[in-house]
Amino acid sequence: MSIEELRKQIDKVDSRLVELLNERARIVIEIGKLKSKNAGPIYSPAREKKVLDKIAKANKGPLPDKTLTAIWRELMSGSFFLERPLRIAYLGPQGSFSHTAAMLKFGQSVEYEAVTDIRSIFDEVSKAHSDLGVVPIENSAGGGVGETLDAFIDSDVLICAEVYMAIHHNLLANCLLEEIEKVYSKPEIFAQCHGWLSSTFKEAKTVSVASSARAAQMAAEEKAAAAIGSKVAAELYGLKVICENIEDIANNVTRFLVISKIDAKPTGDDKTALLFSTAHKAGALVDVLDAFRKYGLNLTNIESRPGRKREWEYYFFVDFIGHKDDENVKKVLDEARRHCLQLSVLGSFPRCTSML
Repeated sequence: MSIEELRKQIDKVDSRLVELLNERARIVIEIGKLKSKNAGPIYSPAREKKVLDKIAKANKGPLPDKTLTAIWRELMSGSFFLERPLRIAYLGPQGSFSHTAAMLKFGQSVEYEAVTDIRSIFDEVSKAHSDLGVVPIENSAGGGVGETLDAFIDSDVLICAEVYMAIHHNLLANCLLEEIEKVYSKPEIFAQCHGWLSSTFKEAKTVSVASSARAAQMAAEEKAAAAIGSKVAAELYGLKVICENIEDIANNVTRFLVISKIDAKPTGDDKTALLFSTAHKAGALVDVLDAFRKYGLNLTNIESRPGRKREWEYYFFVDFIGHKDDENVKKVLDEARRHCLQLSVLGSFPRCTSML
């Protein structure tokens, strides 16, 4: 069979695909009407996980699961548009890693709102100016993101999903490497590239800014300035990639949370996040953590942050496997509360098992 004959077969398949996609879209519109009548949420993390898991299970190749997942994410993005366009806040400006994570998660058919700091993402979601927010929470090399952890302490938003994205840092500039006098980026990014920066620059000054994309903006406007950021930011702001992949650890991954006014329904493979401060007595933290051991719940992350109201008061952030509606989780929460001054469930959400 010739190439032309094979291409004609592809054209026929494409026509069938278009028909099927629009048939699917018409069903989506009907679902949207019912959601509107019942005041249901447009984005359902549990439903998203169920759909993507089914697609992966049904896939017999030759296309890899990752390709089909990306296609279906765009289909779901189009579905959001047909039901009601979602508005998603992220740490801007365009070209930031948060922007990339949001677009890989939610596709091209939703509205994106760039804000200047992480706290503002929480505010936009809390005030219902945005439906969802995407915030970085931890990095495999640099640890927890303090600004995000602090924002949870006095916010009413909940976590409804998590995503993981591989991060590669690049030195961006419009001058030669030896001409660079200052380097802009986020504090967390400097930490992830500390070894490379120390061995490369003896005189250049590092300047912390709100986001890697903002760093690229500033470097583009100044002589002898550079930024550490993504290749997307380099293209957007007219910078050259001077050095690629300068992160100290090759498998550099950042975990992002999706925040909302509501969390997710159980899927059978979930995580729950807690925020708590312990009572002022010896062994209080051990007593809280022992409740998880007692009921067989696996902790996946624990971070601490100093409180703002009293000296030497600390808040603890814990992730564990399980959903807040699970019976053993309810028992753990009841027991843990007895040893805490405050305990808040920040949300239950589907466990992420793959990278964007």
